[in-house]
Amino acid sequence: MRIRIVFSAALAALGLMFLLPVAAHAHGDTVKVVVTGQREGHVTADVTWENDGDAVEEAVAATVNAVSVDGSRTMGPWRLVRDTAAAPAGWTTAEALPPGSWKVSVDVGFPSLGHGDLEVAVPVVDPAPVTPTPVASAPAPVPSASAPVSSSASAPAASSAQGTTEPAADTEGYAVWWTTAGVAVTAVAGAAVGLLLRRRRRVRLDRLN
Repeated sequence: MRIRIVFSAALAALGLMFLLPVAAHAHGDTVKVVVTGQREGHVTADVTWENDGDAVEEAVAATVNAVSVDGSRTMGPWRLVRDTAAAPAGWTTAEALPPGSWKVSVDVGFPSLGHGDLEVAVPVVDPAPVTPTPVASAPAPVPSASAPVSSSASAPAASSAQGTTEPAADTEGYAVWWTTAGVAVTAVAGAAVGLLLRRRRRVRLDRLN
């Protein structure tokens, strides 16, 4: 019984040893590398098995190199890392290209050989606009007591002053009139009294004679 168990386990192990190479070679001997562009300067690429188009689930050993279109600048070599924001076949770089046009090439050495290249343009990103801080406006100045008064304000004052002086002039005229009338009445009364006294004297003189 024990011999049968050991023999069955050995056959299963041999079967797995033969099945693993078959499963590995089912995808093909090469990988397909497609450089898809860039995202904020980070190179993006899809790595799949060329035979069936399945995403490579194993670790990928690849290098990324970039040369400016005019040939004055070079970047890399960088390595590819999993792009968690993309599909299962997506890969990217941890480093970012500066703004400009670049000829990017990706070379894969494991799990199989593969190559891809593409001309990538990295735009210049404008900085975020700065919002100006609102400045509180200064309060309007309050005119002081010694401040000059405008002509528009002085006009009503002048008119009111004139209105107050006119009744004063009328009152003064009335006072002069009443004074003159009083003097005239007094003079008439004095004359009448004088005539009365003269008449009484004449009457007395006539009686004595």
